[in-house]
Amino acid sequence: MNTDRNSFLNLQHTPARMNAEETAWFLGFGAHEISILIASHLLKPLGSPATNGCKYFSTKELERLGNDPAWMSKASDAIVKYWRRKNAKKTESFAK
Repeated sequence: MNTDRNSFLNLQHTPARMNAEETAWFLGFGAHEISILIASHLLKPLGSPATNGCKYFSTKELERLGNDPAWMSKASDAIVKYWRRKNAKKTESFAK
């Protein structure tokens, strides 16, 4: 396990907001999957960040989502659906 990740997950007091990488660690997703969850409207960053700007997430909201099996299922399905579509497009372009 990544030492930064391990250190972060073992904090006694988590910060009030987390960046995308910390959010991924906290929820058990890959850092690259956070943008997929945002695009799927399953995760909402704090404020109104620029499209290419750093995004932060409320720790209290992440705790709530992480404890909701229905949300975790939807989030996991969104990741699978994203990669299924992306791989299907790749296969189509090779078939032509």
